Amino acid sequence: MSISLRYVVHQGPVIGALARGALAALAFKGGKSVAPGPWREQTIAPPPSDLLDSYVRHVGGDPSSYRAQVPPHFFPQWVFPLQARALEGLPYPMHKVLNAGARMVIRGPLPRGVRLRVRTRLEEVDDDGRRALLRFVAFTGTAAEPELLEARLNAFVPLARPKGGGAEKTTKKADRARVPAGAREIDRWNLCTEAGLDFAKLTGDFNPVHWVPRWARMMGFGDVILHGFSTYARTFEALVRGRFSGAAERIRLFDARFTKPLVLPATPAVYLSGEHVSVGLSPCAPAFMTGICRSSID
Repeated sequence: MSISLRYVVHQGPVIGALARGALAALAFKGGKSVAPGPWREQTIAPPPSDLLDSYVRHVGGDPSSYRAQVPPHFFPQWVFPLQARALEGLPYPMHKVLNAGARMVIRGPLPRGVRLRVRTRLEEVDDDGRRALLRFVAFTGTAAEPELLEARLNAFVPLARPKGGGAEKTTKKADRARVPAGAREIDRWNLCTEAGLDFAKLTGDFNPVHWVPRWARMMGFGDVILHGFSTYARTFEALVRGRFSGAAERIRLFDARFTKPLVLPATPAVYLSGEHVSVGLSPCAPAFMTGICRSSID
């Protein structure tokens, strides 16, 4: 079922951050980055309950599991605007930024209906001339417990095509992450082409690569691609049902890397092997995401 456009009214901060990023891309001239950057802090109003419930249903979860709390994987919706401020002035074409992965350390549930305190900063920049990896850290909590959720995010910015790309491209394909042969399938999704647009309505991430086919093809993809954080949230909820008996609060650490764009439409599955989780079309196939999920913080 398609997501209503009425949720877009809650996405002003995220849409504003995307607009500022687009304008910054037009003025991009290069330069030098400095990390770690300054902390950016903000107190946000409680996310509306109907938005949270629709979001949870969209990513395959049960809203009754989150009656008293905010799903932790919803954090990009409030972290992204601050993250965009942290990106201001960096010498990179921000319109090309793609999510490369995320790690959540969950020290306690984020209470629903309470104002949340958020702070984030750019921690590190790894620039080898061909691509830049930007690493961020963000904390979310309450006034009394400001670090209930620690999120570490990695962003990938392509800078230049490698010389002699043929051989290097072959190596990358050979080294691509794959679903383990013996992994157990715990969930499978039937994703339509509109899955990216629906996720954008609920989170505000209207990057056109996720819902405008022509733009996606111009960026080098066969069609629109699913948000990395949609894959991340859907996998989290599959683990809640398939490994943690429906108790979302039992997951204390979820660390994932986005390894291959998930072009829509698609019917990928979530596979589990011990604490290792992956998303792909079948065992031994290339993985769209790989990660680790634990019930304790090591």
